[in-house]
Amino acid sequence: MKTYNPREQYHNLINFRKVEGRLPMVEWAAWWDQTTNRWKEEGLPQHMNTEEILRHFQLDEFPCVFVWPDKELHAPYHGGAIIEDEAGYEAIMHNLYPEGCIKYAAEQAEAIAERQARGEVIVRVWLDGFFWFPRKLLGIENHLYAFYDQPELLHRMASDLADFNLRALEAIFNVLTPDMVGFAEDMSYNNGPMLSHENFIEFLKPYYAKIVPYVKSKGVTAWVDTDGDVTQMIPWLLDADIDGIFPLERQAGVDVAKIRKDHPTLLMFGAYDKMCMKKGEAAMRAEFERLLPVMKGGGFMPSVDHQTPPDVSLENYGIYRRLFEEYCIKAAER
Repeated sequence: MKTYNPREQYHNLINFRKVEGRLPMVEWAAWWDQTTNRWKEEGLPQHMNTEEILRHFQLDEFPCVFVWPDKELHAPYHGGAIIEDEAGYEAIMHNLYPEGCIKYAAEQAEAIAERQARGEVIVRVWLDGFFWFPRKLLGIENHLYAFYDQPELLHRMASDLADFNLRALEAIFNVLTPDMVGFAEDMSYNNGPMLSHENFIEFLKPYYAKIVPYVKSKGVTAWVDTDGDVTQMIPWLLDADIDGIFPLERQAGVDVAKIRKDHPTLLMFGAYDKMCMKKGEAAMRAEFERLLPVMKGGGFMPSVDHQTPPDVSLENYGIYRRLFEEYCIKAAER
């Protein structure tokens, strides 16, 4: 009997080909530490780390090669500012875009290359995006003002970041060809985008244009991670030649069935409402039923739409895992 090959089935899925056996089963963001701490109190072996828990639940592994342009810098609090202006940016340049982080990314890739070649893992690369990165440096509020008060600084940051990301990608592609490349952005919230279409075109799209063609020239899909309701932004992203989006948060009103109707070739993953997981089997089954028609159509890999929250018991997660497999098999029977 042929061994299940998650990488092969992932590529069948994103190319809208028939998936054999079942859809890939991944936890793209794994779990909050509070969640796994609770599970260990409820019987999960104490010694297990994230990778061991994935194997314990027999989920497909989805390792991430991280590229950090600012690994040594930390905001004073979540959403707080590290710098205020261009002078501050100049002052921290010695801590930005380190060649050591590019080397580390290549080493991460090297560590999983053989497993990827055997089809055992689906490999993603995670880049800071052109909304995400300046927000980390400027802080949430200052960043939004900067579109109007400091546009030259935003362009400089994005240009520097694009150059760094491209160097990192070249080093990674010298080791392996990842299965996807994603931009961390988080530029939407429960009511839609955090920036205007005009600002997207001016401050983000030109810098995607520096990276995405290289990624796609290697036969790899380009994705954007943005929380909240991304629906309004989808045409913007498609215009920037982005292939896929995640995590499609249900609590923000995202409707993957409508998105699929409106955008038949868009790639998607996520979309499973984490808020139903504490409510027991009937609620979790109903959520899979909601997603099943889209799962059957291809181009969509279901996953919890963010980390499983701490109010989900080990027992309920076990039920979710059982239903996950059941519906991934049903989807492959299309």
